[in-house]
Amino acid sequence: MSNPLGQELAALRRMSVSTLQDKYFEVFGETTTGRNKAWLQKRIAWRMQANAFGGLSDRAIQRASELANESDLRVTAPREPSRLPPPPAVNRELPPKDERLPPVGDCLVRDYKGRECIVTILPDGFDFEGEHYKTLSAVAKAITGQHWNGFRFFKIHKQESA
Repeated sequence: MSNPLGQELAALRRMSVSTLQDKYFEVFGETTTGRNKAWLQKRIAWRMQANAFGGLSDRAIQRASELANESDLRVTAPREPSRLPPPPAVNRELPPKDERLPPVGDCLVRDYKGRECIVTILPDGFDFEGEHYKTLSAVAKAITGQHWNGFRFFKIHKQESA
């Protein structure tokens, strides 16, 4: 004797998440955004069994209703959050420019393993091959794949003061 419900429940274990979502729609009549396979399997199995054998008993429904009546339910909507003054403005000035760097718009050129690497100085960092970098060290790492001091990599030394 075969049990069709048992076979359907066993088939849930072999279904993919997207197939379970389709099955969820079939059983509940609404879509789900849930992608947890175990949760989908349990919810679908419960609904299939409830459809086959009946849902909650009248006694269970009555008890749930009693519990809901006894609980403290909110009868008013939550208040709007108080309007606080805006936070103070943050000083977003650029850090002082390092005197070792050439002026904005100039380029640094370095030949690395036969490859000419050109870096443009920007007001807020550096441009290398269309990518924006905050530090010369980040540019050097992008070029070599290893951490380098950017000033050493590009052979930029402190100017001797006269």
